[in-house]
Amino acid sequence: MAEQSSPSPPRRRTPPPPPPQYVEVNCRSSGKTRRFAAGTDAGFAVALMNRKLKGTVAIASHIEAVKDGEEPIAFGPTSLLSNFGDGWKLQTVTLADLSSEVRNVQFQRMAKQTPPGPVSSVPDPAGRVSNPISFVYLVKIIFAFVLIFFLGTIFTLFLDNLPAFILFLKSII
Repeated sequence: MAEQSSPSPPRRRTPPPPPPQYVEVNCRSSGKTRRFAAGTDAGFAVALMNRKLKGTVAIASHIEAVKDGEEPIAFGPTSLLSNFGDGWKLQTVTLADLSSEVRNVQFQRMAKQTPPGPVSSVPDPAGRVSNPISFVYLVKIIFAFVLIFFLGTIFTLFLDNLPAFILFLKSII
C-alpha cells in the first residue's frame, strides 16, 4: 500500500523588511553622512548641514539624488527627502560644484564656437566676484550714522525746549 504523505504546511512568506524611517545625505563639504527623517524638507536639511560646517569649506546649495549613468534629481527647498531605491544616493551640491559645472559647459561651448588656435583670454566666472565691502559702501554707512545722530540731536533739543516754547505761545495769546 502506498504511503500518503500529508501535505506540507503552506510556506509563509516573510514580509519584506520595512523601509528605513530615515534617509542618509552625504555632505560633500565635510565628507560626513547625515541622517534625516523620511519626509524632511530638503531646505531644512541643507540649512542644518551648513550650520554644522566649520572653517572655510564650501556650503551646500541644495541636495540631489545621484546614480551612475542617470541624470541627477535635484531637491528644491520645500521638497521632501526620500529614498529612490538601489543605487541612488543623496548628496549635497556646493556652489563650487555648480561653478565648475558652469565653467565646463561654457568651455565646451566656447571650444565649439572658436576657431582652432591660441586663445588670448578666457573669462573666468569665479573671477567676477566683487568685494562686498567697498569704499562707497563704507561711506554710505558712515553717512547714515551721522544722519541718525544729527536727527537725534535735533529731536532732543526740540523736546528739551518744548516747555519754554509752550509758555512763550501762551504769553502771546
